[in-house]
Amino acid sequence: MDDEEILAQLFMVGYPGKAPSTELVTWIQKRGIGGVKIFGWNAEDTEILSATIASLQGSALGSEKGIPLLVATDQEGGWIRHVKGRTSESPGNMALGAVGSSLDAYWAGYFIGKELALLGIRMNFAPVVDLATDPSSEIIGPRAFSDDPALVGRLGLAFARGTLAAGVIPTAKHFPGHGATPLDSHGILPEISIDLDTLRNRELSPFAYLSDHRVPAVMSGHLSFPKISGFGSPASLSRDIIHGELRGFLGFEGLVITDDLYMSGASGELSITETCEKAIRAGNDMLLLSVTPEVDGALWRHLLNLYREDREFATQVREAATRVLEAKIAYLKPLGPKALIPSPESARARLPNLEAKVFFADLARRSATLIQGKGALPFKPEGKVLLAGAYDRFLALGLKAYPGAQTMKIRSPGQLEEFIRRMGQVDAVVLCISSESHRAFAYAARDKGLPLAVVSVLSPYRARDLEFATAIVAVYHFAEICLAAGFEVLEGKLSPRGILPIDMEGR
Repeated sequence: MDDEEILAQLFMVGYPGKAPSTELVTWIQKRGIGGVKIFGWNAEDTEILSATIASLQGSALGSEKGIPLLVATDQEGGWIRHVKGRTSESPGNMALGAVGSSLDAYWAGYFIGKELALLGIRMNFAPVVDLATDPSSEIIGPRAFSDDPALVGRLGLAFARGTLAAGVIPTAKHFPGHGATPLDSHGILPEISIDLDTLRNRELSPFAYLSDHRVPAVMSGHLSFPKISGFGSPASLSRDIIHGELRGFLGFEGLVITDDLYMSGASGELSITETCEKAIRAGNDMLLLSVTPEVDGALWRHLLNLYREDREFATQVREAATRVLEAKIAYLKPLGPKALIPSPESARARLPNLEAKVFFADLARRSATLIQGKGALPFKPEGKVLLAGAYDRFLALGLKAYPGAQTMKIRSPGQLEEFIRRMGQVDAVVLCISSESHRAFAYAARDKGLPLAVVSVLSPYRARDLEFATAIVAVYHFAEICLAAGFEVLEGKLSPRGILPIDMEGR
């Protein structure tokens, strides 16, 4: 491999829209780029997506070196599902935490992986092994399995093994842990003020467990740990964190991929050129870029010049490229070229996976968790019922459970006065709480003295301290299978078996 081919293996890039840009195709044909990331904006139509991936992978395999692309996406399950179209909806990680079964986590990773493999996506940025340490977090929330490091490690490993069994490379994220902050690194650099002992004994515990069991890849996160790596330095760009903690303390030998380096949490005031250089020097193997850079632009010229002139930098690039190639040899080569090129016809015929649909529906029912109201079910109030929530699915399912009920779609906190007025026309309320602002609606029902049942969706933290409610049932995603399970519990048709996977007070 020449200099350009070696350096290009470190790049994993995205593209806008449904069709790949000319720039991306040129990257692949000219240099044999390392990988392509599929984002939500690429993946609404799974048939178009499979045809696109077939074209890109065919181009890579048809080049002189014939090195395949790592085609990756974020298909965590639950709320984060970048590839939609005909793929299955699942209850998500916190539902797995509520059940606590390694076998369920294995099958979740397997079924999600099987659908991705059918589309030619052979790397998944999952499992999420962040801890739900801060229960108020809007960015992690139900993406975490739990706040218990041992449970998160056990379920994360099972999910990863299921993913591998489906022929897809799992990637544990977001190292060294995103769960102790409510801030989103897409728009800001979150700061987590913990010391090294706390980091190693808490946040790093699941990553250590997966590293010991040789998970193939880890994603580095854009998070600041000022007591460990200095102020203003994201972990993804910190040699102390990536080389010191991940490679050194944990002994991780697999592939390290950055989160998107165009996120504000990574770049801050740096240029994308400076950001990418720092990411390589920190010890990352692949640079994830949501925007395809110019083929011969400033970023490429800068890194190529460094590679040719800076011996230490060149050594790091060669080590990184070697790990990328080793991953491709270990996990893609045994599949054979035909398995890497998807068929739109197969995607149409075999998605969604019918076994997956059955499994995820069953998981949704088994994970439903009664937070409050044992002995108060079924919830069958006399008189008229008002169904209120943000999801059309919730209202439609509610009408089946409570025929003749009134409905109110909550689009904004400003509808509270309308809600209070509507309560004057009914005798009870069934409220879906899916955001912090919805708590005000629950308190309004209390002030009216109406019987109240709550279906908590996503993070159960938002249903805390509502001791006045007749019943509170938690489900962990707004998928129809989860909402249906919530209503089955309220109707007394389903005995809730889930165990609350977080401490509502936080750790």
